[in-house]
Amino acid sequence: MTQMEMARKGLISEEMRKVAAYEGVDVELVRQKLAEGRAVLPKNKIHKVERPMIVGEGFSVKVNANIGTSQGFSSIEEEKEKAKVAIEYGADSLMVLSTWGDLREIRRTIVSLSPVPVGSVPIYDSAVKSYQTKKNVVDFSEKDFFDMVVAHAEDGIDFMTIHVGVTRRVLERIKSSKRILKIVSRGGSIIAGWMIKNNRENPFYQYFDELLSIAKEYDITLSLGDGMRPGAVVDASDTQQFEELFVMGELVEKAREEGVQVMLEGPGHVPLNEIEMNVTLMKKIGKGAPIFLLGPLPTDRAMGYDHIACAIGGALAGYYGADFLCYVTPAEHISLPDVEDVREGVIASKIAAVVADVARGNKKAWDLEEKMALARKDFDWETMFELSLGKNVAKEKHEKRPYPDKGCSMCGPFCAIKIAEEFA
Repeated sequence: MTQMEMARKGLISEEMRKVAAYEGVDVELVRQKLAEGRAVLPKNKIHKVERPMIVGEGFSVKVNANIGTSQGFSSIEEEKEKAKVAIEYGADSLMVLSTWGDLREIRRTIVSLSPVPVGSVPIYDSAVKSYQTKKNVVDFSEKDFFDMVVAHAEDGIDFMTIHVGVTRRVLERIKSSKRILKIVSRGGSIIAGWMIKNNRENPFYQYFDELLSIAKEYDITLSLGDGMRPGAVVDASDTQQFEELFVMGELVEKAREEGVQVMLEGPGHVPLNEIEMNVTLMKKIGKGAPIFLLGPLPTDRAMGYDHIACAIGGALAGYYGADFLCYVTPAEHISLPDVEDVREGVIASKIAAVVADVARGNKKAWDLEEKMALARKDFDWETMFELSLGKNVAKEKHEKRPYPDKGCSMCGPFCAIKIAEEFA
């Protein structure tokens, strides 16, 4: 049985108990939300996830970190280090998005090492296989679509991005679209290219029942990928984007009928004033399914600092109901992220998630804020460092310019907290 099916039968899994303890909620709330499909617990039956997560309504906002190789930069050791750093700084999940090297070995290595859920995008493998055999990127068969899904399932992948909403009807919108950037989703563009070249429907959509069968067998959470997401704020919230969303909304219901866990992926580039509308609409069309957003980025002009733009958009999106934030690193749109980029990206998105949790009144988040306030009052630096999302980053800065007495070198003897303690 899948986690959803167990929840519907009133059964409590070990993973449900673990996430309930982490969230500080009654396990019955976990069971109820999973049964309704308003939350998901990604956990492949063959992957031993030590730190499972629950994503959805009523729970803390989660953060995902993408890692993976690219042409010219393919090192399993570097990817292992990226995974380690991402988890150390608070990533709730990883996605392995490699497009070079021995993809299966990389994927299996990360899954075997990861204590958190691991996601992937199977369609990448098909494109890479074609390219490496001197064919066009879209030269693969319908069978390849599903062979890759099965391979990823066998490797223990817990959730998969499947660009199932890129249908022929949706693709027609491109011809009349006024978008500057027609398609920016890598997986979406691969599938669109295949459909155009072969004059066929998207196999993931046409044979969605077969996809559900695979997902159900391994209890893989399907993340319905937004192949038509806007890649620039000037292209946001258009017909092309929403046409795909309506398709995905229908497929959410089909997945739930089969007991398959499902969530919706959302737009990556959205002006700040349109974030609330986008999140609200996704929740409505998706019948309350969890929302997984890349960013979102409310400006396209933060190159080199896109993680900051991402944190701004992510905090607002989380406040309005987004459940799962996919981080963006300082290298976004520029280069393959290195280990330091991964660290910065995770910290930025964790800040956004925590800001959203506090604004949403999450009890655990507020308890931690109170502990931080008390630690600051008592000049308890070790507790402050431990509670800090930056951890050793904060400690390093404190020790770089130390102050011999209470307080820090910012204010020295004129510390407001110390003065208030002595005279107020």
